[in-house]
Amino acid sequence: MSEKIIEVQHLSKRFGTFDAVKDVNFTVYKGDVFGFLGPNGAGKSTSIRCLLSLIQADRGEIKIFGQSLASNRSHILARTGSIIEKPDFYKYLSAYQNLAIFSRISGANVSRKEIEAMLDFVGLAAREQDKVAGFSHGMKQRLGIAQTLLHQPDLIILDEPTTGLDPQGIIDIRNLILRLRDEQGKTVLLSSHLLAEMELIANRMVIINKGKTLVEGEVAQLLNAEELVVQLEIDKAAAAKQWIADHFSNVELISSTEHHLELAMDKSGVAELNKSLVEQGFNIYAIESKRKLEDYFIKMLKADVVE
Repeated sequence: MSEKIIEVQHLSKRFGTFDAVKDVNFTVYKGDVFGFLGPNGAGKSTSIRCLLSLIQADRGEIKIFGQSLASNRSHILARTGSIIEKPDFYKYLSAYQNLAIFSRISGANVSRKEIEAMLDFVGLAAREQDKVAGFSHGMKQRLGIAQTLLHQPDLIILDEPTTGLDPQGIIDIRNLILRLRDEQGKTVLLSSHLLAEMELIANRMVIINKGKTLVEGEVAQLLNAEELVVQLEIDKAAAAKQWIADHFSNVELISSTEHHLELAMDKSGVAELNKSLVEQGFNIYAIESKRKLEDYFIKMLKADVVE
């Protein structure tokens, strides 16, 4: 098993009478792009602020690089870079000047050549002398990632880095995060409320909601494309439900109405089920399929909005 970079156990944080985080648990391993996933208000940002010691947790244990955050804060933060919400810069200074100032503030003593290399890495080499005031949101996000690299951290924590970006900006940040892992050997914790984005970038993830961990694991396993929730629009749904129960033991009924069936099944069986139902004289008007976790996550989001 790879080295554990972050270990969070039973993390809790209350603001007044509001439990922002109730019981969050997860583990990040060296070399992960780890997705920290949940709807808005789930407790992601509060948890990340606890990880960075910006606020103090009420209960629970946080270990980073195998050490307790409570007793090794300075050492841990010296090896950690982060962007919380959106990066801030001196807008009337150039990209290079901003990084030079932040380098001196952090005590990293980064050379001009190293700053230029960081700007080149994030795709801003041609704009290093341009004032940040003229930068797009996506360019500022990339400059923010360059800023996190000034002290050569081993762990990078990014809180919703693609929020507000256009499609090309999202792709640019996604590719940059993968390069941080693949070319620079960084471990990245990435928070988001977008399941599709996690599928494209993360190798492991945790889903939290209402301040609690719901599920954690390998993205490829959690998003198993073979395990589907299939929704059928069909006539005589009650009779079809009974026929399926009698002839398809590997198909699980989730719910049914007068003209709809919701089934859990393997992808490989969808065509056979459709063919069999048609042969039995049932009229199928529509078939829609979703992955199990995707359906679960969508329902979780809807429940969060309702409440």
